[in-house]
Amino acid sequence: MALWVMADLHLSLGCSKPMNRFGPRWTDHAAKIGTRWRALVRDGDTVVVPGDISWADDLEGAEPDFAFIDALPGKKLLSKGNHDYWWTSVSRMKAFFADRGFSTLDFLYNNAHAAEGTVLAGSRGWFLDERQQTVIPADCGKLVNRVRERLSISLDAAEKLREAEGIGAPPLVFLHFPPVYGDFRLDPLIDVMEAHGVRRCYAGHVHGQYGAPPYSEYRGIRFYNAAADYLDFYPLPVPAGGG
Repeated sequence: MALWVMADLHLSLGCSKPMNRFGPRWTDHAAKIGTRWRALVRDGDTVVVPGDISWADDLEGAEPDFAFIDALPGKKLLSKGNHDYWWTSVSRMKAFFADRGFSTLDFLYNNAHAAEGTVLAGSRGWFLDERQQTVIPADCGKLVNRVRERLSISLDAAEKLREAEGIGAPPLVFLHFPPVYGDFRLDPLIDVMEAHGVRRCYAGHVHGQYGAPPYSEYRGIRFYNAAADYLDFYPLPVPAGGG
């Protein structure tokens, strides 16, 4: 069994939202995801999908995208991105999946899961820069505090799970928005990760930066770019353990 991550699937099998206007790498990207996922991932593996999963406006519109993901190998842990307009309460989404027979889909969102000898924590995070946030009107400071609290909830759950499962490795964190990119640092979230001994964080959201290094390091934590187009639509292997 293995652990993988790939954010930003940006599927639109139930609506018209072609992604190739964002560059040639996106041409037929759903087919690329399917082929390259199946070449690597096996049943019994776990794949974290940190947000921007479907362009649909509601759960019913996203059903073809969920069916596509459910049919791929492995268990999938979904979290929320800024374009996941279909997102509602976790209880309602789980009921929707159960009703449709989607048996491989679950959520990593303000909670924790154990996989491959470590524990996984996750939330959405927040925009790279206050100027980029699109919630109008908005108090960016209050919103950052809110996502910090949600990440704290997830990491507290991870610590309890570590103790219950006897897992020594520190938790891994999966976000949609990268808390470190270029010269940007979202220190309130990094403070929380540092307090819980996190050493690796995986995020997406940033597109088109294909020449950038695969990760950056700040305050003893490595921050990996897991956006699907950056990975050329190959799931990224996540090494066992949290170090």
